[in-house]
Amino acid sequence: MPKRVISGTVIKKAGDKTATVLVERKVLHPRYHKTVKRFKKYLVHDERNEANVGDTVSAIECRPLSKNKAFRLLEIVERGEG
Repeated sequence: MPKRVISGTVIKKAGDKTATVLVERKVLHPRYHKTVKRFKKYLVHDERNEANVGDTVSAIECRPLSKNKAFRLLEIVERGEG
């Protein structure tokens, strides 16, 4: 089974080697047929502490590293301001 790859924005540095990534997706509302945004936050393992708040990153699914952390940082797509 292929690993899921997510991309989103780092919104928080949550402790050592961990970043919180906000992933936004657009879905069609079933009744009103309008595109609406849905958000989800993931904890991503950042081994070298290289991601900062505001960066756009890509993460890949891995084995569970803690209770809530099951993604590893794949690459930093774009650096944010700051």
